[in-house]
Amino acid sequence: MNKNGSTNTASRRQFLKQSSFALAGAATAAQLPFVITAHAAPDDPIRIGVIGCGGRGTGAVLNVLGAQTKVIYPSSGYHTEDVAQTGPLQRKDVQVVALADVFEDRLERCRENLSKLAINIPQERCFTGFNGYKKLLAIPEINYIILATPPHFRPQQLMDAIQAGKHVFMEKPVAVDGPGVRMVIEAGELAKKKGLGIASGTQRRHQRSYRETIKRIHDGAIGEILYGRAYWCGGEIWVIDRKPNMSDMEWQLRNWNYFTWLSGDHIVEQHVHNLDIMNWVLNAHPVRAVVGCGGRQVRTDAKYGNIYDHFAVEFEYENGARVFSFSRQINGCDGKVEEAVVGVKGYSNCHNFIRSEGNNLWRYRDPDVNPYEAEHQNLIASIRAGNPINEARAVAESTLMAIMGRECVYSGKAVTWDAMLNSKVRLGPDKYEFGPLPIAPVAMPGRTAPAV
Repeated sequence: MNKNGSTNTASRRQFLKQSSFALAGAATAAQLPFVITAHAAPDDPIRIGVIGCGGRGTGAVLNVLGAQTKVIYPSSGYHTEDVAQTGPLQRKDVQVVALADVFEDRLERCRENLSKLAINIPQERCFTGFNGYKKLLAIPEINYIILATPPHFRPQQLMDAIQAGKHVFMEKPVAVDGPGVRMVIEAGELAKKKGLGIASGTQRRHQRSYRETIKRIHDGAIGEILYGRAYWCGGEIWVIDRKPNMSDMEWQLRNWNYFTWLSGDHIVEQHVHNLDIMNWVLNAHPVRAVVGCGGRQVRTDAKYGNIYDHFAVEFEYENGARVFSFSRQINGCDGKVEEAVVGVKGYSNCHNFIRSEGNNLWRYRDPDVNPYEAEHQNLIASIRAGNPINEARAVAESTLMAIMGRECVYSGKAVTWDAMLNSKVRLGPDKYEFGPLPIAPVAMPGRTAPAV
């Protein structure tokens, strides 16, 4: 049995406003007769299918449309985003044509929000249940998938979307375990062969300030990097109280952030952003999680599932550089969300300043972009240029770094990259159905074995 009690088996706006919003499909017309071809005219449409209609899925649609949003955190229900009443959104080059979600009420909420922008999805293009997304992927004219289901489901759904000949924007993280990471890498390689694009929700890679700063670091502004620091120390996020009529599966899915098999724990689901910056700056991934500590000190109620509320990990890279990672979700504490690196000739916060030899200071002072919109716009522009973005391996490696850190902390043992990548431990149930689903016990360092 694996640690989750099942059997083991192998803010987002304003970039490239001058870019054309049209999508080039890589599949042949015989395979996908309605998918547009490379170097298409600017008014050729992007036909979007949304898989996962919660707050992030709805938000991603609004990002690609450039619509105004308002985030709300209801006391009960799920995290959602409301669309401001800005009137009809007329864009013939971007069309949302289908929705899929496990839950009908979540899909209908997304559908209602889109209707406020005069985007009306017919009932026959709305699919629910665990396999509803497969019906969406079978619609020939869809050429752009927004994948925003809980992280556990993303590897298989990404693979299915690429096999169906679709370009994909997928949220981060992209997996919760080693087998999932391997599938994402495999899907990325298949996408290259098929000429398909994959972008991920690691939006800092699309932010001008980060790109300009890290380019200078790569050009040697601070010399060889000695160590880095990565932080996501914030407060508690939304939580769903269990209702009497909810099955184990339904409650865990609705409260997915709080179960390791669904979210990967917050070091994976949230802190992956900062760890991704470390890999980007160092042009590498760590070879080992050397030591880690963490636990569940404040969020101890059963409504918080089985995840931790704080982590600290030291990572080692092949060249000897170290990264110190800190993540926390506890209310009432000082917050810190940032990255920094120190080299032999200076240091940088990775996104808007570099202090180098001779006390020379460089700052990024140009207007920045909304990276949450830029990640979509850059993907679309790259496909139109005939050179699709493929971020699968980069986000897979950053996800695996976070998983490796989690397992180091959960077990109290050092964990190597190769052991984690080649792990056969798959988190989650073998079969998806509503009903009983035992909750794995909270990991206990020194007692829980790493999932390798």
